[in-house]
Amino acid sequence: MTFYPTARTTLLLVALAPLALLLAAVAEPLWVLAPLVGLVIVALVVADAALAGRAADVRLIAPGDAEIGESLALTVLADFAGRRGTGSPEAALAVDPRLAAGGRTAFPLAYDPASASWSGTAELLPNRRGSAAIAALWLRWPGPLGLAWRQRVETFDRIVRIRPNLAPARSPALQMLLRDAQFGLVARRIRGEGSQFEALAEYEPGMDRRRIDWKSSARHVRLLAKEMEAERNLPIVFAFDCGQAMCEPVEGLPRIDRAVSAALTTAFVALKAGDRVALFGFAARVLVATPFIVDTRQFRRLHAAAAELDYRPEEANFTLALSTLAARLQRRSLVVLFAEFTDPTGAELMIESVARLVTRHRVLFVVLHDEELEAMTAREPASVQAIGVAVAADALARQRMLVLARLRRLGVDIVEAPWREVGTRLLDAYLTLKRGGGIG
Repeated sequence: MTFYPTARTTLLLVALAPLALLLAAVAEPLWVLAPLVGLVIVALVVADAALAGRAADVRLIAPGDAEIGESLALTVLADFAGRRGTGSPEAALAVDPRLAAGGRTAFPLAYDPASASWSGTAELLPNRRGSAAIAALWLRWPGPLGLAWRQRVETFDRIVRIRPNLAPARSPALQMLLRDAQFGLVARRIRGEGSQFEALAEYEPGMDRRRIDWKSSARHVRLLAKEMEAERNLPIVFAFDCGQAMCEPVEGLPRIDRAVSAALTTAFVALKAGDRVALFGFAARVLVATPFIVDTRQFRRLHAAAAELDYRPEEANFTLALSTLAARLQRRSLVVLFAEFTDPTGAELMIESVARLVTRHRVLFVVLHDEELEAMTAREPASVQAIGVAVAADALARQRMLVLARLRRLGVDIVEAPWREVGTRLLDAYLTLKRGGGIG
């Protein structure tokens, strides 16, 4: 435990220095008073530090898990013995930059009369997934004169596991959707939707005429229509490009984390609907490839696997990744591909790989709407440099539109939305494909 002077002590010494010079100039024999005053101030600092007491107990309360983009509370509790004075203690934590910019956060402590202890809380916002360490805690408190700080340093080996954000899956709107019978715990047959034949029923006004079975109607001399059942047990793969383009931030969080949050929400609904879900992540090589999950009780396995999707400062190898994925899939599946493209060569290789995949599987391509690029294009240029930026941004936007148009011509379904809406749009696309029987 150490002590050091406060800012008040420094200001006091600075204020007394001119007086000491003036005293030495006016009455030279009295110059010895200046060092004596300095010694008195030093003695007061030492006495103030002694009267500040000691920290009898210091505790850190930190959760073991957190979600990216969601508030995380770190609480410090302190008990003091022999302390005099009313100044508030202060705490500082050395944390991983994933938890706080610069790897440091500081906050004051307040007195709680009920527990007769001091406590303070730091509200942090995790900005990247992974394991974040809390390395050290600095606690300091002033003496009664405010001339000295007493300080105590505690080292820790705490790890906070930052996982993907599941807040959309817990939203009230989604919970209302999951109350529907088709998403219940017991799988029920849902007639009238899908493409799987269930039974013949007498045709009634309002039914889709395309479902009339003319042969059976002629045989029974009355109009009969096919009743279809929504398909279940459909394989769905969420594939993530973890390359450098997907690591760029969107409103403070990397694109990959926005994508993971939207995918996990849709995966949870798909499991409730009786389908099978797997995750597949890649960059220059395959990073994560999970088996198919068939039960919502195993959803935590998907959550844990999504947390392992690392940030890679490298270009994604779509040729290797999508050919590997195609070899793993034994039956027709829905492949939901989250990707980003920045250069023509990478986009061309991606289109070729998707073209081979779409011959056997249904592909849903999800891309975040680039609001920053759009703003650069629409901004009124104020200089020659701004004109160059606007022209380059417009060229990238046109290239982006061209790539998406080529993917549509291949038969790929496209979901392009701002990050706030991508989860809802993806869920709508999945439900539309499922109702229309366009997956299996």
